[in-house]
Amino acid sequence: MLARIRAFFATAEVLEVETPTCSVYANTDPAIQNLTTNYTGPNYPTGLLLYLHTSPEFAMKRLMAAGSGSIYQICRVYRNGELGTLHYPEFSMLEWYRLDFNYHQLMDEVVALIQAVSKRAVTCQRLTYAELFQTYLHINPHNTDIEQLRTCALELGINSAKHLDLPSTDAWLDLLLTHGIQPYLSNDSMMLVYDYPATQSAGACIRKGAISIAERFELYLGKMEIANGYQELRDAAEQQQRFVTDLTIRQRQGLPLVPMDNDLLNAIKFGLPICAGVALGLDRLLMWLIGAQHIDQVLTFSCFKE
Repeated sequence: MLARIRAFFATAEVLEVETPTCSVYANTDPAIQNLTTNYTGPNYPTGLLLYLHTSPEFAMKRLMAAGSGSIYQICRVYRNGELGTLHYPEFSMLEWYRLDFNYHQLMDEVVALIQAVSKRAVTCQRLTYAELFQTYLHINPHNTDIEQLRTCALELGINSAKHLDLPSTDAWLDLLLTHGIQPYLSNDSMMLVYDYPATQSAGACIRKGAISIAERFELYLGKMEIANGYQELRDAAEQQQRFVTDLTIRQRQGLPLVPMDNDLLNAIKFGLPICAGVALGLDRLLMWLIGAQHIDQVLTFSCFKE
């Protein structure tokens, strides 16, 4: 699988890179918890707290700003508190950035990569986020409220929804997606979902309009979400504000406050070029290729027990 991925990018003339696993900065996303380590040695007698990267995104964007051109990376990444059928605290990720691509062009390349790796022609359905919810749940995710979403959850048989206190419509939409849509996707299907609510933009550009849209996409292979991509945000002030918003939410939820990546902000100020980027979970891709039902089936060693 890795050989086919590298051959695909060699043909496309995309450069393979390596970036550090540890950083003095962290991922501020409240939905992702960082694993840490402590360096003790010369110049740091009391220690230096380091964060293991949750993806190589920030460092790779710094390379893009420095003029690297299109790049990709295959690496191990780390996320605290994630363990289950599809989750492991340490896992393999493929991430790549394409210079002068828009996110629709990158979606085309994601499909081409999957076909090249699987060696079979797999058709791919494409739905906007709104079309996905309208098709499966008959609701408009851009024009709804918590009570409507609670009612939908109860109709799906999620009985705990009656007293569930989720903090936002996005949290309710995530619940409905994982419980009311993903279980009903075909195991043999490939689906791209794109144009997310602006409130779920993460690192993506927002397209202004009657309804503001995040230029973001996700790939589903069967019932698994396997890739997440963006038209990359190039506004340093907006990126900083998103970090600040993340930290505000973290404080409200009682989560650790972590340092935002100032080096990334400086790189964006210097000039991040027009590009689109995507991260893809390689363990899940291998699960799909061989028909595995649990991530343990594609890991050589497992030191955690559910």
